[in-house]
Amino acid sequence: MFDTALILVMIIGILGIGAQWIAWKFKLPAIVVMSVTGLLAGPFLGMMNPQETLGDLYKPTISIAVAIILFEGSLKLSFREIKDLSHSVLRIVTLGAFISWILGSLAAHYVAGLSWAVSFVIGGLLIVTGPTVVLPLLRQARLKPRPASILKWEGIIVDPLGAFLAVFSYEIILFLFLEEVGIITLFLFFLASVFAIFFGWILGKVIAWMFEHGYSPEFLKAPIVFVVVILCFTIPNEIMHETGLISVTAMGITLANLNISSINEMRHFKENISVLLISFIFILLTASLSLETLTAMLDIRILGYVALMLFLVRPISIWLSTIRTDLTGPEKILVGWIAPRGIVALTVSGYFAHILVEEGFDDATILVPLTFGLVFASVVVHGFSIKWLALKLNIAAEEKPGVVMIGSNPFTVELAKSLRDLEVPVLITEASWKKVQEAKQNGLKKIYYGEILSEKTEYRLDLTPYEYLIAASELDSYNALVCTNFQTEFGRNNVFQLSLREHETDHLNDLSHTKHGNILFDDGPTWELVNGRIEEGYVFLPHSVTKENQFQDYVYQLPEEAMMILLIKKSGNIEFFTENDTPSGEEGDTLLTLMPDGK
Repeated sequence: MFDTALILVMIIGILGIGAQWIAWKFKLPAIVVMSVTGLLAGPFLGMMNPQETLGDLYKPTISIAVAIILFEGSLKLSFREIKDLSHSVLRIVTLGAFISWILGSLAAHYVAGLSWAVSFVIGGLLIVTGPTVVLPLLRQARLKPRPASILKWEGIIVDPLGAFLAVFSYEIILFLFLEEVGIITLFLFFLASVFAIFFGWILGKVIAWMFEHGYSPEFLKAPIVFVVVILCFTIPNEIMHETGLISVTAMGITLANLNISSINEMRHFKENISVLLISFIFILLTASLSLETLTAMLDIRILGYVALMLFLVRPISIWLSTIRTDLTGPEKILVGWIAPRGIVALTVSGYFAHILVEEGFDDATILVPLTFGLVFASVVVHGFSIKWLALKLNIAAEEKPGVVMIGSNPFTVELAKSLRDLEVPVLITEASWKKVQEAKQNGLKKIYYGEILSEKTEYRLDLTPYEYLIAASELDSYNALVCTNFQTEFGRNNVFQLSLREHETDHLNDLSHTKHGNILFDDGPTWELVNGRIEEGYVFLPHSVTKENQFQDYVYQLPEEAMMILLIKKSGNIEFFTENDTPSGEEGDTLLTLMPDGK
Protein backbone atom coordinates (compact mmCIF):
# COMPACT_ATOMS: atom_id res chain seq x y z
CA MET A 1 0.00 0.00 0.00
CA PHE A 2 1.15 3.53 -0.78
CA ASP A 3 1.23 5.03 2.70
CA THR A 4 2.92 8.38 2.15
CA ALA A 5 0.87 11.35 0.99
CA LEU A 6 3.36 12.45 -1.68
CA ILE A 7 3.53 9.06 -3.39
CA LEU A 8 -0.25 8.70 -3.07
CA VAL A 9 -0.90 12.02 -4.84
CA MET A 10 1.50 11.04 -7.61
CA ILE A 11 -0.14 7.63 -8.13
CA ILE A 12 -3.66 9.09 -8.05
CA GLY A 13 -2.67 11.69 -10.65
CA ILE A 14 -1.19 9.03 -12.95
CA LEU A 15 -4.20 6.73 -12.56
CA GLY A 16 -6.72 9.55 -13.06
CA ILE A 17 -5.19 11.04 -16.19
CA GLY A 18 -4.31 7.56 -17.45
CA ALA A 19 -7.97 6.55 -17.11
CA GLN A 20 -9.01 9.68 -19.02
CA TRP A 21 -6.56 8.84 -21.80
CA ILE A 22 -7.76 5.23 -22.05
CA ALA A 23 -11.36 6.46 -22.21
CA TRP A 24 -10.44 8.88 -25.02
CA LYS A 25 -8.39 6.30 -26.92
CA PHE A 26 -11.03 3.55 -26.86
CA LYS A 27 -14.08 5.87 -26.88
CA LEU A 28 -15.31 4.72 -23.47
CA PRO A 29 -17.17 6.79 -20.83
CA ALA A 30 -14.41 8.49 -18.84
CA ILE A 31 -16.28 8.42 -15.53
CA VAL A 32 -16.78 4.65 -15.85
CA VAL A 33 -13.08 4.04 -16.52
CA MET A 34 -12.06 6.29 -13.63
CA SER A 35 -14.48 4.58 -11.22
CA VAL A 36 -13.28 1.10 -12.16
CA THR A 37 -9.64 2.23 -11.88
CA GLY A 38 -10.22 3.58 -8.38
CA LEU A 39 -12.00 0.42 -7.26
CA LEU A 40 -9.20 -1.77 -8.59
CA ALA A 41 -6.47 0.33 -6.94
CA GLY A 42 -8.34 0.60 -3.64
CA PRO A 43 -10.67 -2.06 -2.25
CA PHE A 44 -9.90 -4.82 -4.77
CA LEU A 45 -6.08 -4.78 -4.94
CA GLY A 46 -5.40 -2.90 -1.71
CA MET A 47 -2.79 -0.63 -3.30
CA MET A 48 -4.05 2.47 -1.50
CA ASN A 49 -6.52 3.88 0.97
CA PRO A 50 -6.48 7.66 0.41
CA GLN A 51 -8.82 8.42 3.31
CA GLU A 52 -6.52 6.65 5.74
CA THR A 53 -3.31 8.10 4.28
CA LEU A 54 -4.49 11.71 4.01
CA GLY A 55 -6.27 11.69 7.36
CA ASP A 56 -7.68 15.10 8.28
CA LEU A 57 -6.78 16.51 4.86
CA TYR A 58 -9.06 14.05 3.03
CA LYS A 59 -12.38 15.87 3.38
CA PRO A 60 -11.07 19.45 2.93
CA THR A 61 -9.21 18.37 -0.22
CA ILE A 62 -12.37 16.93 -1.76
CA SER A 63 -14.50 19.89 -0.66
CA ILE A 64 -12.22 22.50 -2.21
CA ALA A 65 -11.87 20.49 -5.41
CA VAL A 66 -15.66 20.14 -5.71
CA ALA A 67 -16.04 23.88 -5.13
CA ILE A 68 -13.57 24.69 -7.94
CA ILE A 69 -15.26 22.22 -10.32
CA LEU A 70 -18.69 23.64 -9.52
CA PHE A 71 -17.44 27.21 -10.00
CA GLU A 72 -15.81 26.34 -13.33
CA GLY A 73 -19.04 24.73 -14.49
CA SER A 74 -21.17 27.68 -13.40
CA LEU A 75 -18.91 30.02 -15.41
CA LYS A 76 -20.54 28.46 -18.50
CA LEU A 77 -24.07 29.30 -17.35
CA SER A 78 -24.73 32.38 -19.45
CA PHE A 79 -28.42 33.20 -19.63
CA ARG A 80 -28.03 33.88 -23.36
CA GLU A 81 -27.34 30.19 -23.87
CA ILE A 82 -30.82 29.22 -22.66
CA LYS A 83 -32.71 32.19 -24.07
CA ASP A 84 -35.23 29.82 -25.67
CA LEU A 85 -35.03 27.17 -22.94
CA SER A 86 -35.20 29.27 -19.76
CA HIS A 87 -38.77 28.19 -18.97
CA SER A 88 -37.93 24.49 -19.35
CA VAL A 89 -34.71 24.76 -17.31
CA LEU A 90 -36.48 26.71 -14.54
CA ARG A 91 -39.22 24.08 -14.33
CA ILE A 92 -36.71 21.21 -14.20
CA VAL A 93 -34.51 22.73 -11.46
CA THR A 94 -37.51 23.74 -9.30
CA LEU A 95 -40.63 21.62 -9.85
CA GLY A 96 -38.64 18.70 -11.28
CA ALA A 97 -36.22 18.73 -8.33
CA PHE A 98 -39.10 18.91 -5.85
CA ILE A 99 -40.94 15.97 -7.47
CA SER A 100 -37.70 13.98 -7.54
CA TRP A 101 -37.13 14.75 -3.85
CA ILE A 102 -40.59 13.57 -2.82
CA LEU A 103 -40.59 10.44 -4.99
CA GLY A 104 -37.01 9.59 -3.99
CA SER A 105 -37.89 9.93 -0.32
CA LEU A 106 -40.93 7.66 -0.74
CA ALA A 107 -38.77 5.08 -2.50
CA ALA A 108 -36.14 5.26 0.27
CA HIS A 109 -38.81 4.64 2.92
CA TYR A 110 -40.93 1.95 1.28
CA VAL A 111 -38.27 0.13 -0.77
CA ALA A 112 -34.95 0.71 1.04
CA GLY A 113 -36.66 0.48 4.43
CA LEU A 114 -35.28 3.73 5.86
CA SER A 115 -37.07 5.81 8.47
CA TRP A 116 -38.97 8.87 7.26
CA ALA A 117 -36.34 11.18 8.72
CA VAL A 118 -33.40 9.52 6.97
CA SER A 119 -35.46 9.04 3.78
CA PHE A 120 -36.05 12.76 3.32
CA VAL A 121 -32.37 13.54 3.85
CA ILE A 122 -31.21 11.03 1.24
CA GLY A 123 -34.13 11.92 -1.05
CA GLY A 124 -33.01 15.55 -1.14
CA LEU A 125 -29.37 14.66 -1.62
CA LEU A 126 -29.89 12.26 -4.52
CA ILE A 127 -31.62 14.74 -6.80
CA VAL A 128 -28.10 15.94 -7.69
CA THR A 129 -26.31 15.15 -10.93
CA GLY A 130 -23.45 17.63 -11.05
CA PRO A 131 -20.70 18.83 -13.42
CA THR A 132 -18.24 16.14 -12.32
CA VAL A 133 -20.34 13.50 -14.07
CA VAL A 134 -22.51 15.42 -16.53
CA LEU A 135 -19.79 17.40 -18.31
CA PRO A 136 -17.64 14.32 -19.18
CA LEU A 137 -20.78 12.62 -20.53
CA LEU A 138 -21.64 15.65 -22.69
CA ARG A 139 -18.12 15.71 -24.11
CA GLN A 140 -18.44 12.02 -24.95
CA ALA A 141 -21.96 12.10 -26.45
CA ARG A 142 -21.66 15.31 -28.53
CA LEU A 143 -25.34 16.18 -28.15
CA LYS A 144 -27.11 18.93 -30.04
CA PRO A 145 -27.14 22.30 -28.21
CA ARG A 146 -30.65 22.19 -26.68
CA PRO A 147 -30.47 18.91 -24.72
CA ALA A 148 -26.80 19.56 -23.87
CA SER A 149 -27.65 22.98 -22.40
CA ILE A 150 -30.52 21.56 -20.34
CA LEU A 151 -28.42 18.77 -18.85
CA LYS A 152 -25.51 21.14 -18.16
CA TRP A 153 -27.67 23.78 -16.45
CA GLU A 154 -29.57 21.21 -14.43
CA GLY A 155 -26.40 19.46 -13.31
CA ILE A 156 -24.72 22.64 -12.11
CA ILE A 157 -27.76 24.32 -10.52
CA VAL A 158 -29.19 21.20 -8.85
CA ASP A 159 -25.80 20.12 -7.46
CA PRO A 160 -25.77 22.70 -4.63
CA LEU A 161 -29.58 22.54 -4.43
CA GLY A 162 -29.43 18.84 -3.55
CA ALA A 163 -26.93 19.49 -0.78
CA PHE A 164 -29.15 22.35 0.41
CA LEU A 165 -32.24 20.09 0.51
CA ALA A 166 -30.31 17.46 2.45
CA VAL A 167 -29.23 20.05 5.03
CA PHE A 168 -32.76 21.50 5.11
CA SER A 169 -34.22 18.03 5.73
CA TYR A 170 -31.72 17.44 8.48
CA GLU A 171 -32.60 20.73 10.18
CA ILE A 172 -36.31 19.82 9.99
CA ILE A 173 -35.54 16.42 11.54
CA LEU A 174 -33.71 18.07 14.42
CA PHE A 175 -36.59 20.51 14.85
CA LEU A 176 -39.16 17.69 14.96
CA PHE A 177 -37.22 15.16 17.03
CA LEU A 178 -34.95 17.21 19.29
CA GLU A 179 -36.54 19.59 21.74
CA GLU A 180 -33.45 21.80 22.04
CA VAL A 181 -33.72 22.75 18.35
CA GLY A 182 -36.35 25.44 17.83
CA ILE A 183 -37.72 27.73 15.18
CA ILE A 184 -34.78 30.10 15.65
CA THR A 185 -32.41 27.39 14.39
CA LEU A 186 -34.46 27.01 11.20
CA PHE A 187 -34.52 30.76 10.72
CA LEU A 188 -30.73 30.92 11.09
CA PHE A 189 -30.38 28.14 8.52
CA PHE A 190 -32.33 30.07 5.89
CA LEU A 191 -30.49 33.27 6.83
CA ALA A 192 -27.14 31.49 6.28
CA SER A 193 -28.35 30.27 2.87
CA VAL A 194 -29.37 33.76 1.79
CA PHE A 195 -26.02 35.07 3.00
CA ALA A 196 -24.21 32.41 0.94
CA ILE A 197 -25.98 33.52 -2.25
CA PHE A 198 -25.34 37.20 -1.52
CA PHE A 199 -21.70 36.50 -0.63
CA GLY A 200 -21.13 34.71 -3.93
CA TRP A 201 -22.86 37.48 -5.88
CA ILE A 202 -20.89 40.29 -4.23
CA LEU A 203 -17.55 38.48 -4.71
CA GLY A 204 -18.39 37.99 -8.40
CA LYS A 205 -19.11 41.72 -8.70
CA VAL A 206 -15.87 42.64 -6.91
CA ILE A 207 -13.78 40.39 -9.18
CA ALA A 208 -15.47 41.86 -12.26
CA TRP A 209 -14.84 45.44 -11.06
CA MET A 210 -11.17 44.71 -10.31
CA PHE A 211 -10.51 43.12 -13.68
CA GLU A 212 -12.42 45.68 -15.74
CA HIS A 213 -10.71 48.65 -14.07
CA GLY A 214 -7.19 47.27 -14.24
CA TYR A 215 -6.67 46.62 -10.53
CA SER A 216 -5.07 43.26 -11.24
CA PRO A 217 -2.18 42.41 -13.57
CA GLU A 218 -2.84 39.69 -16.15
CA PHE A 219 -0.49 37.17 -14.53
CA LEU A 220 -2.38 37.40 -11.20
CA LYS A 221 -5.94 37.15 -12.53
CA ALA A 222 -6.21 33.35 -12.52
CA PRO A 223 -4.60 32.97 -9.06
CA ILE A 224 -6.88 35.69 -7.67
CA VAL A 225 -9.97 33.92 -9.01
CA PHE A 226 -8.93 30.59 -7.50
CA VAL A 227 -8.18 32.09 -4.10
CA VAL A 228 -11.49 33.97 -4.09
CA VAL A 229 -13.34 30.75 -5.03
CA ILE A 230 -11.85 29.05 -1.97
CA LEU A 231 -12.81 32.07 0.15
CA CYS A 232 -16.31 32.05 -1.36
CA PHE A 233 -16.74 28.39 -0.47
CA THR A 234 -15.11 28.32 2.96
CA ILE A 235 -16.76 31.27 4.74
CA PRO A 236 -20.41 30.25 4.11
CA ASN A 237 -19.53 26.59 4.68
CA GLU A 238 -18.13 27.39 8.12
CA ILE A 239 -21.32 29.25 8.97
CA MET A 240 -23.65 26.49 7.71
CA HIS A 241 -22.50 23.15 6.27
CA GLU A 242 -22.88 22.76 2.46
CA THR A 243 -23.98 26.36 1.81
CA GLY A 244 -20.53 26.98 0.34
CA LEU A 245 -21.61 25.13 -2.81
CA ILE A 246 -24.49 27.56 -3.26
CA SER A 247 -22.10 30.48 -2.81
CA VAL A 248 -19.55 29.42 -5.47
CA THR A 249 -22.38 28.68 -7.91
CA ALA A 250 -23.79 32.18 -7.38
CA MET A 251 -20.33 33.68 -7.92
CA GLY A 252 -19.78 31.72 -11.13
CA ILE A 253 -23.17 32.61 -12.63
CA THR A 254 -22.60 36.27 -11.75
CA LEU A 255 -19.27 36.34 -13.58
CA ALA A 256 -20.65 34.35 -16.53
CA ASN A 257 -23.28 36.99 -17.22
CA LEU A 258 -21.13 40.10 -16.82
CA ASN A 259 -19.31 39.47 -20.14
CA ILE A 260 -15.81 40.01 -18.78
CA SER A 261 -13.18 39.31 -21.39
CA SER A 262 -10.60 38.29 -18.79
CA ILE A 263 -12.84 35.53 -17.46
CA ASN A 264 -13.51 34.22 -20.96
CA GLU A 265 -9.78 34.10 -21.68
CA MET A 266 -9.17 32.07 -18.50
CA ARG A 267 -12.04 29.66 -19.19
CA HIS A 268 -9.95 27.10 -21.08
CA PHE A 269 -7.28 27.11 -18.38
CA LYS A 270 -9.94 26.50 -15.71
CA GLU A 271 -11.45 23.72 -17.81
CA ASN A 272 -8.08 21.96 -17.81
CA ILE A 273 -7.85 22.31 -14.04
CA SER A 274 -11.39 20.96 -13.75
CA VAL A 275 -10.54 17.86 -15.81
CA LEU A 276 -7.50 17.24 -13.59
CA LEU A 277 -9.54 17.64 -10.40
CA ILE A 278 -12.35 15.37 -11.62
CA SER A 279 -9.81 12.67 -12.42
CA PHE A 280 -8.15 13.10 -9.03
CA ILE A 281 -11.36 13.04 -6.98
CA PHE A 282 -12.94 10.05 -8.69
CA ILE A 283 -9.85 7.95 -7.96
CA LEU A 284 -9.66 9.38 -4.43
CA LEU A 285 -13.25 8.52 -3.55
CA THR A 286 -13.57 5.10 -5.16
CA ALA A 287 -10.19 3.95 -3.85
CA SER A 288 -11.28 4.89 -0.30
CA LEU A 289 -14.32 2.60 -0.32
CA SER A 290 -14.17 -0.62 1.67
CA LEU A 291 -15.10 -4.10 0.49
CA GLU A 292 -17.85 -4.09 3.14
CA THR A 293 -19.44 -1.06 1.47
CA LEU A 294 -19.27 -2.70 -1.94
CA THR A 295 -20.76 -5.94 -0.59
CA ALA A 296 -23.59 -4.02 1.06
CA MET A 297 -24.54 -2.64 -2.36
CA LEU A 298 -25.87 -6.11 -3.26
CA ASP A 299 -28.59 -5.82 -0.61
CA ILE A 300 -31.96 -6.37 -2.31
CA ARG A 301 -33.30 -3.16 -0.76
CA ILE A 302 -30.50 -1.10 -2.31
CA LEU A 303 -30.86 -2.79 -5.69
CA GLY A 304 -34.61 -2.12 -5.67
CA TYR A 305 -34.09 1.50 -4.67
CA VAL A 306 -31.50 2.06 -7.43
CA ALA A 307 -33.82 0.53 -10.04
CA LEU A 308 -36.71 2.77 -8.97
CA MET A 309 -34.54 5.91 -9.06
CA LEU A 310 -33.25 5.10 -12.55
CA PHE A 311 -36.38 3.82 -14.25
CA LEU A 312 -39.24 5.54 -12.47
CA VAL A 313 -38.39 8.54 -10.30
CA ARG A 314 -36.22 10.40 -12.81
CA PRO A 315 -38.45 9.96 -15.90
CA ILE A 316 -41.63 10.87 -13.96
CA SER A 317 -40.09 14.01 -12.44
CA ILE A 318 -38.91 15.26 -15.85
CA TRP A 319 -42.14 14.48 -17.70
CA LEU A 320 -44.34 16.10 -15.03
CA SER A 321 -42.16 19.19 -14.69
CA THR A 322 -41.91 19.82 -18.44
CA ILE A 323 -45.63 19.64 -19.26
CA ARG A 324 -46.54 22.53 -21.58
CA THR A 325 -42.94 23.49 -22.24
CA ASP A 326 -41.31 23.65 -25.66
CA LEU A 327 -39.22 20.50 -25.11
CA THR A 328 -39.77 17.90 -27.80
CA GLY A 329 -40.60 14.27 -27.05
CA PRO A 330 -37.09 13.00 -27.84
CA GLU A 331 -35.55 15.73 -25.66
CA LYS A 332 -37.81 14.75 -22.74
CA ILE A 333 -36.88 11.08 -23.16
CA LEU A 334 -33.14 11.81 -23.14
CA VAL A 335 -33.23 14.30 -20.25
CA GLY A 336 -35.58 11.97 -18.35
CA TRP A 337 -33.10 9.13 -18.67
CA ILE A 338 -29.74 10.85 -18.11
CA ALA A 339 -29.11 11.70 -14.46
CA PRO A 340 -25.75 10.32 -13.28
CA ARG A 341 -24.94 11.01 -9.64
CA GLY A 342 -21.41 11.96 -8.67
CA ILE A 343 -18.98 13.38 -6.17
CA VAL A 344 -21.27 15.68 -4.21
CA ALA A 345 -23.71 12.84 -3.53
CA LEU A 346 -20.90 10.59 -2.29
CA THR A 347 -19.21 13.14 -0.05
CA VAL A 348 -22.36 14.62 1.48
CA SER A 349 -23.96 11.21 2.11
CA GLY A 350 -20.88 10.18 4.09
CA TYR A 351 -21.21 13.34 6.19
CA PHE A 352 -24.91 12.78 6.95
CA ALA A 353 -24.49 9.05 7.60
CA HIS A 354 -22.08 9.93 10.40
CA ILE A 355 -24.09 12.70 12.08
CA LEU A 356 -27.46 10.91 11.74
CA VAL A 357 -26.08 7.82 13.44
CA GLU A 358 -24.74 10.07 16.21
CA GLU A 359 -28.27 11.53 16.63
CA GLY A 360 -29.70 8.03 17.10
CA PHE A 361 -30.89 7.14 13.57
CA ASP A 362 -29.19 3.75 13.27
CA ASP A 363 -30.63 3.00 9.83
CA ALA A 364 -28.44 5.81 8.42
CA THR A 365 -25.53 3.32 8.27
CA ILE A 366 -26.91 2.19 4.90
CA LEU A 367 -26.57 5.65 3.32
CA VAL A 368 -23.03 5.24 1.96
CA PRO A 369 -23.55 1.88 0.18
CA LEU A 370 -26.96 3.05 -1.03
CA THR A 371 -25.50 6.26 -2.46
CA PHE A 372 -22.53 4.56 -4.05
CA GLY A 373 -24.83 1.91 -5.52
CA LEU A 374 -26.84 4.63 -7.25
CA VAL A 375 -23.71 6.57 -8.25
CA PHE A 376 -21.98 3.57 -9.79
CA ALA A 377 -25.12 2.22 -11.48
CA SER A 378 -26.09 5.59 -12.96
CA VAL A 379 -22.54 6.34 -14.11
CA VAL A 380 -22.21 2.98 -15.87
CA VAL A 381 -25.72 2.78 -17.33
CA HIS A 382 -25.92 6.40 -18.46
CA GLY A 383 -22.29 6.49 -19.55
CA PHE A 384 -22.75 3.62 -21.99
CA SER A 385 -26.26 4.58 -23.13
CA ILE A 386 -26.21 8.36 -23.66
CA LYS A 387 -24.56 8.34 -27.07
CA TRP A 388 -26.60 5.37 -28.33
CA LEU A 389 -29.88 6.90 -27.12
CA ALA A 390 -29.05 10.35 -28.53
CA LEU A 391 -28.35 8.82 -31.95
CA LYS A 392 -31.58 6.81 -31.82
CA LEU A 393 -33.55 9.94 -30.91
CA ASN A 394 -31.73 11.99 -33.56
CA ILE A 395 -30.55 14.59 -31.06
CA ALA A 396 -26.83 13.84 -31.33
CA ALA A 397 -24.41 15.55 -33.65
CA GLU A 398 -23.64 13.77 -36.90
CA GLU A 399 -21.45 10.77 -36.29
CA LYS A 400 -18.85 11.59 -38.94
CA PRO A 401 -16.53 14.38 -37.76
CA GLY A 402 -17.05 17.50 -39.85
CA VAL A 403 -14.97 20.42 -41.12
CA VAL A 404 -15.44 24.16 -40.51
CA MET A 405 -14.02 26.41 -43.23
CA ILE A 406 -13.35 30.08 -42.54
CA GLY A 407 -13.87 32.24 -45.61
CA SER A 408 -15.97 31.75 -48.73
CA ASN A 409 -13.92 31.65 -51.94
CA PRO A 410 -13.61 29.33 -54.96
CA PHE A 411 -11.24 27.00 -53.11
CA THR A 412 -13.38 26.54 -49.97
CA VAL A 413 -16.63 26.34 -51.95
CA GLU A 414 -15.37 23.57 -54.24
CA LEU A 415 -13.72 21.72 -51.35
CA ALA A 416 -16.95 21.94 -49.35
CA LYS A 417 -18.94 20.53 -52.27
CA SER A 418 -16.53 17.63 -52.62
CA LEU A 419 -16.62 16.81 -48.91
CA ARG A 420 -20.41 17.06 -48.93
CA ASP A 421 -20.52 14.52 -51.76
CA LEU A 422 -18.35 12.25 -49.58
CA GLU A 423 -20.91 12.64 -46.75
CA VAL A 424 -18.59 14.68 -44.54
CA PRO A 425 -20.41 17.47 -42.60
CA VAL A 426 -19.11 20.87 -43.78
CA LEU A 427 -19.80 24.42 -42.59
CA ILE A 428 -18.51 27.61 -44.21
CA THR A 429 -18.44 30.81 -42.14
CA GLU A 430 -18.19 34.17 -43.87
CA ALA A 431 -18.68 37.78 -42.75
CA SER A 432 -19.36 39.11 -46.26
CA TRP A 433 -23.00 38.91 -47.37
CA LYS A 434 -22.02 38.97 -51.04
CA LYS A 435 -19.68 35.98 -50.66
CA VAL A 436 -22.35 34.10 -48.67
CA GLN A 437 -24.78 34.52 -51.56
CA GLU A 438 -22.18 33.32 -54.05
CA ALA A 439 -21.61 30.18 -51.97
CA LYS A 440 -25.36 29.53 -51.80
CA GLN A 441 -25.62 29.89 -55.56
CA ASN A 442 -23.10 27.04 -55.79
CA GLY A 443 -25.52 24.74 -54.00
CA LEU A 444 -24.13 24.94 -50.46
CA LYS A 445 -26.66 25.20 -47.64
CA LYS A 446 -24.61 25.06 -44.45
CA ILE A 447 -23.21 28.58 -44.42
CA TYR A 448 -22.98 30.85 -41.38
CA TYR A 449 -23.16 34.57 -42.10
CA GLY A 450 -21.24 36.33 -39.34
CA GLU A 451 -17.87 36.91 -37.74
CA ILE A 452 -16.51 33.64 -36.35
CA LEU A 453 -14.55 35.50 -33.65
CA SER A 454 -17.59 37.44 -32.43
CA GLU A 455 -18.84 36.62 -28.94
CA LYS A 456 -22.38 36.30 -30.33
CA THR A 457 -21.24 33.44 -32.54
CA GLU A 458 -20.61 31.31 -29.45
CA TYR A 459 -24.35 31.24 -28.75
CA ARG A 460 -25.66 31.20 -32.33
CA LEU A 461 -23.39 28.64 -33.96
CA ASP A 462 -23.32 24.97 -33.02
CA LEU A 463 -19.80 23.64 -33.62
CA THR A 464 -20.49 20.27 -31.98
CA PRO A 465 -20.54 18.22 -35.25
CA TYR A 466 -17.17 19.59 -36.37
CA GLU A 467 -13.72 18.43 -35.29
CA TYR A 468 -11.52 20.16 -37.88
CA LEU A 469 -11.08 23.81 -38.85
CA ILE A 470 -9.54 25.29 -42.01
CA ALA A 471 -8.85 29.03 -41.98
CA ALA A 472 -8.73 30.00 -45.66
CA SER A 473 -9.45 33.70 -45.86
CA GLU A 474 -7.19 35.95 -47.96
CA LEU A 475 -5.52 37.42 -44.84
CA ASP A 476 -2.76 35.41 -43.17
CA SER A 477 -3.03 37.37 -39.94
CA TYR A 478 -6.75 36.66 -39.67
CA ASN A 479 -6.22 32.96 -40.41
CA ALA A 480 -3.54 32.77 -37.74
CA LEU A 481 -5.78 34.56 -35.23
CA VAL A 482 -8.70 32.20 -35.89
CA CYS A 483 -6.49 29.11 -35.57
CA THR A 484 -4.94 30.38 -32.34
CA ASN A 485 -8.37 31.18 -30.92
CA PHE A 486 -9.82 27.74 -31.71
CA GLN A 487 -6.78 25.60 -30.88
CA THR A 488 -8.18 24.75 -27.47
CA GLU A 489 -11.64 23.84 -28.74
CA PHE A 490 -10.58 21.76 -31.76
CA GLY A 491 -7.11 20.68 -30.63
CA ARG A 492 -3.80 21.99 -31.93
CA ASN A 493 -3.53 19.15 -34.48
CA ASN A 494 -6.98 19.84 -35.92
CA VAL A 495 -6.69 23.51 -36.96
CA PHE A 496 -5.23 24.33 -40.37
CA GLN A 497 -4.55 27.32 -42.58
CA LEU A 498 -3.13 28.04 -45.98
CA SER A 499 0.56 28.76 -46.41
CA LEU A 500 1.90 32.03 -44.98
CA ARG A 501 2.83 34.51 -47.71
CA GLU A 502 6.19 36.11 -47.11
CA HIS A 503 5.51 38.93 -49.56
CA GLU A 504 2.26 39.82 -47.82
CA THR A 505 2.12 42.98 -45.70
CA ASP A 506 1.14 40.82 -42.73
CA HIS A 507 4.85 39.91 -42.22
CA LEU A 508 3.94 36.62 -40.60
CA ASN A 509 7.07 34.75 -41.64
CA ASP A 510 8.64 35.65 -38.30
CA LEU A 511 5.59 34.46 -36.35
CA SER A 512 6.14 31.67 -33.85
CA HIS A 513 4.90 28.28 -35.00
CA THR A 514 2.60 28.17 -31.99
CA LYS A 515 0.75 31.29 -33.15
CA HIS A 516 -0.92 29.86 -36.24
CA GLY A 517 -2.53 26.68 -37.51
CA ASN A 518 -0.89 23.74 -39.23
CA ILE A 519 0.10 24.78 -42.76
CA LEU A 520 -1.88 22.84 -45.34
CA PHE A 521 -0.23 20.87 -48.15
CA ASP A 522 3.32 19.62 -48.23
CA ASP A 523 4.45 22.10 -50.89
CA GLY A 524 2.88 25.13 -49.20
CA PRO A 525 0.64 26.70 -51.89
CA THR A 526 -0.72 30.10 -50.95
CA TRP A 527 -4.28 31.45 -51.06
CA GLU A 528 -3.71 32.99 -54.50
CA LEU A 529 -2.30 29.76 -55.89
CA VAL A 530 -5.09 27.40 -54.78
CA ASN A 531 -7.84 29.81 -55.78
CA GLY A 532 -6.09 30.48 -59.07
CA ARG A 533 -6.02 26.76 -59.83
CA ILE A 534 -9.75 26.45 -59.15
CA GLU A 535 -10.39 29.30 -61.60
CA GLU A 536 -8.14 27.56 -64.14
CA GLY A 537 -10.39 24.50 -64.01
CA TYR A 538 -8.70 22.29 -61.44
CA VAL A 539 -11.14 19.90 -59.71
CA PHE A 540 -11.25 17.85 -56.54
CA LEU A 541 -11.19 14.12 -57.27
CA PRO A 542 -11.72 11.32 -54.72
CA HIS A 543 -9.89 8.01 -54.97
CA SER A 544 -10.92 4.90 -53.02
CA VAL A 545 -8.00 2.88 -51.73
CA THR A 546 -8.58 -0.85 -52.31
CA LYS A 547 -6.52 -4.03 -52.63
CA GLU A 548 -6.44 -3.54 -56.38
CA ASN A 549 -5.85 0.24 -56.25
CA GLN A 550 -3.15 0.69 -53.65
CA PHE A 551 -2.44 4.12 -52.19
CA GLN A 552 1.24 4.25 -53.17
CA ASP A 553 0.50 3.14 -56.73
CA TYR A 554 -2.06 5.89 -57.17
CA VAL A 555 0.22 8.55 -55.69
CA TYR A 556 3.04 7.47 -58.00
CA GLN A 557 0.77 8.01 -61.03
CA LEU A 558 -0.39 11.50 -60.02
CA PRO A 559 0.65 14.34 -62.35
CA GLU A 560 3.28 16.70 -60.99
CA GLU A 561 0.85 19.61 -60.62
CA ALA A 562 -1.67 17.54 -58.59
CA MET A 563 -2.09 18.32 -54.88
CA MET A 564 -3.07 15.77 -52.24
CA ILE A 565 -5.57 17.45 -49.91
CA LEU A 566 -6.70 14.93 -47.30
CA LEU A 567 -7.42 11.33 -46.44
CA ILE A 568 -10.83 10.24 -45.15
CA LYS A 569 -10.05 7.16 -43.07
CA LYS A 570 -12.47 4.25 -43.03
CA SER A 571 -13.19 5.18 -39.40
CA GLY A 572 -14.52 8.57 -40.59
CA ASN A 573 -11.58 10.56 -39.21
CA ILE A 574 -9.77 12.95 -41.53
CA GLU A 575 -6.01 13.31 -41.98
CA PHE A 576 -4.77 16.40 -43.84
CA PHE A 577 -1.59 16.70 -45.86
CA THR A 578 0.50 19.43 -44.27
CA GLU A 579 4.04 20.72 -44.49
CA ASN A 580 4.93 18.51 -41.51
CA ASP A 581 2.73 15.46 -42.07
CA THR A 582 2.21 13.20 -45.08
CA PRO A 583 -0.33 10.52 -44.14
CA SER A 584 -0.44 7.14 -45.87
CA GLY A 585 -3.67 5.55 -47.04
CA GLU A 586 -4.88 2.04 -46.29
CA GLU A 587 -7.57 -0.18 -47.71
CA GLY A 588 -10.97 1.44 -47.13
CA ASP A 589 -9.63 5.03 -47.04
CA THR A 590 -10.52 7.76 -49.52
CA LEU A 591 -7.89 10.16 -50.89
CA LEU A 592 -9.02 13.59 -52.08
CA THR A 593 -6.79 15.40 -54.58
CA LEU A 594 -6.85 18.69 -56.47
CA MET A 595 -5.76 18.20 -60.04
CA PRO A 596 -6.31 19.46 -63.59
CA ASP A 597 -9.67 18.43 -65.02
CA GLY A 598 -9.44 15.42 -67.33
CA LYS A 599 -6.27 13.90 -65.83
